[in-house]
Amino acid sequence: MRHLPKHPNIVSFKEAYEDKDAVYLVMELCEGGELFDRIVTKGHYTERAAAMVTKTILEIVKVCHDHGVIHRDLKPENFLFADAGENSQLKAIDFGLSIFFEPDHRFSEIVGSPYYMAPEVLRRNYGAEVDVWSAGVILFILLCGVPPFWAETEEGIAHAIVGGKIDFARDPWPRVSEQAKELVKGMLDQNPYNRLTVEEVLEHPWIQNARDVPNVNLGENVGAKIKQFSLMNKFKKRVLRVVADNLPDEQIDGIKQMFYMMDTDNTGDLTFEELKNGLHHIGQPLPDPDVRMLMDAADIDGNGTLSIEEFVAMSIHLIKIGNDEHLSQAFRFFDKNHNGYIEFDELKDAMVHDNLGPNNEQIIKDIISDADLDQDGRISYEEFKAMMKSGMDWKMASRQYSRAMLNALSMKLIKDKSIQLKT
Repeated sequence: MRHLPKHPNIVSFKEAYEDKDAVYLVMELCEGGELFDRIVTKGHYTERAAAMVTKTILEIVKVCHDHGVIHRDLKPENFLFADAGENSQLKAIDFGLSIFFEPDHRFSEIVGSPYYMAPEVLRRNYGAEVDVWSAGVILFILLCGVPPFWAETEEGIAHAIVGGKIDFARDPWPRVSEQAKELVKGMLDQNPYNRLTVEEVLEHPWIQNARDVPNVNLGENVGAKIKQFSLMNKFKKRVLRVVADNLPDEQIDGIKQMFYMMDTDNTGDLTFEELKNGLHHIGQPLPDPDVRMLMDAADIDGNGTLSIEEFVAMSIHLIKIGNDEHLSQAFRFFDKNHNGYIEFDELKDAMVHDNLGPNNEQIIKDIISDADLDQDGRISYEEFKAMMKSGMDWKMASRQYSRAMLNALSMKLIKDKSIQLKT
């Protein structure tokens, strides 16, 4: 960091101290919280706010690159606001993965966080262009509230990244300006040599006229909640079913009546067409891809239809039923020995019928790892509550990841040729 000039949008290094146990870095105090937390709280920004934030991020990247530094870990968590004000200065932090580079110098080390990782990082042949890709992912999230390439596993994320399909069909993208979408596509070009450079992004009309782009809130709707539900891990879905089982009858009667209304053939299960027509009937029409995503997310047993239990769990999420009392009751359901923690064997027993697949023990370990913030190998009630109330599972996934796993996936993808550069 001392190699970089003083900059109002880069957190300043104050002093370093050392004793026999550790080295202590004293940094500038930023009291406004993470960019990530503002994204999750807002769902998404207006276009104008997104343009202003993106311009600041790219100006930081330009300073780094002009001084021979690649950040390599740009993500919303690594940007803090100086204070709590709406117009507070944004500052880049955490240069722990940054590296010096020379023009045309290529790197092969797998670094960064999965959702923000450029495809060429997985190909183990990358340069400074990776910072533009990561900034493009942040821009995508600012505009719609979720990452462009997502999945519940590292392998799924890797395949989504190298597949490179960007979905502009779902809400709120139809309301986003063409200039903004054009910029997103340019920053997320699979080929780093065709990708927009830092200078080209900063010269783009949408960034140049950042203060004049639309200031209309892009809105919160069912589509955003659907994608959030689809990103939930199996444990969270199981908790929703436990909550549903313990809700007073009057609170779920309306949901059940809705199910019976949609179940036109009276089989006790909803097909794709029944769910689609039912949503239309209650005034929530959705395009086929959204209905399919909702169906896939809620279909716990994978039989292609929704049972009344699956429908109730899905509905609880979508209409946001739930409070601390419900969560406490659900926690006690999993904490069989009442010691105040959900442990491996308890979770494994509770999820025995949840179709976790052949790697069920690893999935249980991964679920615990994601929720276990203090890494003591079990889930406390506070950790359980934080998991259930967190805005989106991709937020947790971007913090908790295995570099060894990503290295292995990179080698696998290279071997099966699915990672080859698209021209």
